[in-house]
Parts: sequence; structure tokens; C-alpha cells
Amino acid sequence: METRLGHWLALCCLAAFTGTAQAQDLDLTLPDSGFYKQEAQPLILAANDVDKANAQIKAGSDEEAASQPFEPRMFSASKVHQYLGVGTVALAGMAFMTHIHPVGDVPRDVNGVHGDLGKAAGAMALATVASGLYAHWDDFHLEDGWSDPDNLHVFLATAGALLMSYAVYQSATQTTGTVNHAGMAEAGALSMLIAVKLTW
Repeated sequence: METRLGHWLALCCLAAFTGTAQAQDLDLTLPDSGFYKQEAQPLILAANDVDKANAQIKAGSDEEAASQPFEPRMFSASKVHQYLGVGTVALAGMAFMTHIHPVGDVPRDVNGVHGDLGKAAGAMALATVASGLYAHWDDFHLEDGWSDPDNLHVFLATAGALLMSYAVYQSATQTTGTVNHAGMAEAGALSMLIAVKLTW
């Protein structure tokens, strides 16, 4: 009962206010300005266009994603190629440090620490080149010339891997005497190290 009475009182107050506004002949027209136009579209309170709303939500999420810093994945084809390249250079360095110069026509230990490290470095060098071809095939363009860092990386890494592998093959197939393979293996390792530095 009290709420009905409150509603009636509010209605009476509004009616009285409207009556006094009409009695005073108030001018309620909008002033001429650049913001108001007669041909303006009516105000739309709700939009039922689901596709447009979804597009706005997606645009907002794209902006949010763009504002966050990019963090590459830990494992991808490119990362595997990178890890193999660094591993190859590390193994070549360890093979270099474990090299023993035999004197005279003595049997060579082709399966010792130095030989095994050299074989591992040669195999990993070839795996590095193979993974690089798989992960970065589209980065190599001959029309860019050999001064392009990507092309130079491909050339130096491939040449280094071939030199290292050939040096390992020469050393592993001769079981006596001396084999002049160190210079070729070191040149290959240096070539791969420069290739790694070019793109890191």
C-alpha cells in the first residue's frame, strides 16, 4: 500500500513539473552546432550483430597478444638446428683438445677419446646441415648474393660440415702412421663456428 502511494506521489510531482515547464514556455530546441544534424541516425542501444561483436573481441585479443613480448618455443625445428650447430662446434673443440700426435709408424687409436669425439662432431655436423635445410629452406635465395647473411651461413656451414666429415673419414680409415687431417678438420670447425656466429 505504501509503495503505491509513493508511486502516485512521484507521478504527481512529475506531472506538476511538466505543467510548470509548459507554463513558462521553455525553449527546449537544440542549438545549431556541428555536432547536431537533422539527418543523424537514431541512437542504437543494442547491437545484435554477432559476427561484428566477435570481430571486435578478436581484435581486442589480437592487440593484447601483440602487446606481450614474443617468447620463442624451447623446441622447434629451428631450435634443434641451433642446438646441433652449437653442439658440433663444442665437440670439435673437445676433439681438438684431446688430439695426440703419434710419433713414427705406430698403430693409431681410431676408437679412442679423440677418435670418438671427432666421429661424433662429424656426424653432428651433417645432422646440423640436414636440420638447417629442413627448418630454413625458404631463407636461402641465390638472387640475394653470397654477401647475404643467410646465404653465407648456408655456404660456410655446409662447407665446414663436409670438411670435418672428410677429415674424420680420412682419419678413421687409416690405422697406422700419421694422417694429415687436423688442418682440414680445424678449417671445417672454424667455418661452422663463423656460420653459427653469423645468425646468432
